[in-house]
Amino acid sequence: MTTIVSTSARRGRDLLGSRYTPVLVTLVLLVVVFLVGASQYRGFASTQVVANLFVDNAFLIVLAVGMTFVILTGGIDLSVGSVVALSTMIAATLARDGWPPLAVILVVLVTTSTLGLLVGLVIHYFEIQPFIATLAAMFLARGLCYVISLDSISITDPWFTAMAQTRIPLAPGLAITPSVIVAAVVVVVAFGVLHYSRLGRTVYAIGGGEHSAVLMGLPVPRTKVLVYVISGFCSGIAGILFTFYTLSGYSLTAVGMELDAIAAVVIGGTLLTGGYGFVLGSLLGVLLLGVIQTIISFEGTLSSWWTKIVIGSLLLVFIVLQRLLTARRR
Repeated sequence: MTTIVSTSARRGRDLLGSRYTPVLVTLVLLVVVFLVGASQYRGFASTQVVANLFVDNAFLIVLAVGMTFVILTGGIDLSVGSVVALSTMIAATLARDGWPPLAVILVVLVTTSTLGLLVGLVIHYFEIQPFIATLAAMFLARGLCYVISLDSISITDPWFTAMAQTRIPLAPGLAITPSVIVAAVVVVVAFGVLHYSRLGRTVYAIGGGEHSAVLMGLPVPRTKVLVYVISGFCSGIAGILFTFYTLSGYSLTAVGMELDAIAAVVIGGTLLTGGYGFVLGSLLGVLLLGVIQTIISFEGTLSSWWTKIVIGSLLLVFIVLQRLLTARRR
């Protein structure tokens, strides 16, 4: 009996001391930062403020989910912000021209998924570094935005307007938007895929060692391409959610959003080298960034650039933490 207990305790320490440590650190930091905000500002801990963390960041949550798949394989996707902007421009243009909302969404998702497919194929078959390939895709998507229009395009379609204005009551004084439901579904599906499917196991295996994954007979080429399709697809969904949020399409939309997504994923505990990380950790990373932005908004006297300063500092801390953890494993 004693042996069983000691073995279980040792396994628990090993589990908490390695794989889950970055996620637990993020969770603890999220709770601490939220409690600091609640102690400093009246109304900060209200249920609607908490709900607004999800409402205001639904598109970023979806974007971070797609980025998680890519980073887990050891890759990176710098194009997602520009793809979000391209999605808003396509949606706004088609809606202005009278296209049905469902057709608009399908065109956006097919376009962004196809762009992700092309990026994945270039990375795999031409052995181009993901940084370079996605950087090229970033310029391509942003350039296409300017080709469509240099000006902001307002969306007046009744369905898009209804989606932007709809509030789903959960309790007295507490409501969310349809975008939050979409983001939640994306997180749940991604969690299931990563942890309960062959695709998910292959994604982790590639990040842990691509050569070993090949020797294991896993479909490495197909999976490496597919993660960029997933990232493009999530970017398209995020773009649609962003149109609900702003009711417009604009060429300069989402400048730097790819960096926010990467920061959220890394702060959420996913290793930049791949192989370790969780979708729920990325969700925590987005919420942490949202809490920081909320604190700065409540303060009122601080520049919005302080958000970038704090995020940059946190990102550096978590990268150092990752380095220490990987060095200890070796």
